Amino acid sequence: MKSNRLSQVYASVLIDAVYQMRNYPITLVSNVLAPFSVLVLILLVSHGYLLSVSIEGALITSMISGGVNLQIDLSHMKNDFKLQDMLVSSPTSAFAYTLGMGVAALTNALPALAVLTVLSFIFIHATPLGALTVLCVFALMFAFSVALGFMLSTFSTDIQQNRAFVSILTIMLATIAPIYYPITYIPDAIRFLAYFSPATYAAEIAQNAIGHLQLSQLNLAVDWVVLVAVCFVLFVLAVKKSHWRDP
Repeated sequence: MKSNRLSQVYASVLIDAVYQMRNYPITLVSNVLAPFSVLVLILLVSHGYLLSVSIEGALITSMISGGVNLQIDLSHMKNDFKLQDMLVSSPTSAFAYTLGMGVAALTNALPALAVLTVLSFIFIHATPLGALTVLCVFALMFAFSVALGFMLSTFSTDIQQNRAFVSILTIMLATIAPIYYPITYIPDAIRFLAYFSPATYAAEIAQNAIGHLQLSQLNLAVDWVVLVAVCFVLFVLAVKKSHWRDP
């Protein structure tokens, strides 16, 4: 069983990551440019003051976009290639399929993650505990976005519908949320809007971990509770409500 699952994950990486990178190198450029575009803009506006926060924000963006954009590939394989119909009648589970596609999404993001990781070592001087905290936040955001992408892909009937989902989710998760800058930069009157995005809680935890945002123990605990709770609820919804098998 374990070897079969590993084989399924390996097949997903080959189909959705290695094939794209080998045959369409432009996808590598796209994956690298996506998180760096906002990073460069914030650096120019802040005159370099928000460098460490921007790097951390670009890493969060890479985690989010990897999972959210995955729904386009999943929808393409489901609706155009009818791959999901074949998998439903095979021993492959929805979890194994999603895990494999998630690893493929992470593989696609590796070029950007490699560059950002090097920049992190150079410009972000976090403690070992702070670095571990940031890694946990990245993992939660990636798992959250993959579960969300999978769930939406099972409901979609057309890839254009998924592109609309990607645009909306990108705005909610990576634009409204203050991941490239501290939430204190948002005016008090509209700051509450940022807390509708789970990425805000992830950003606050990460920014606190690298020493750029000072949070009380209570606020930090609330951020962790909300982030973990949102991820848990989404996973339950993905398991219970996703249309893996047609009724």
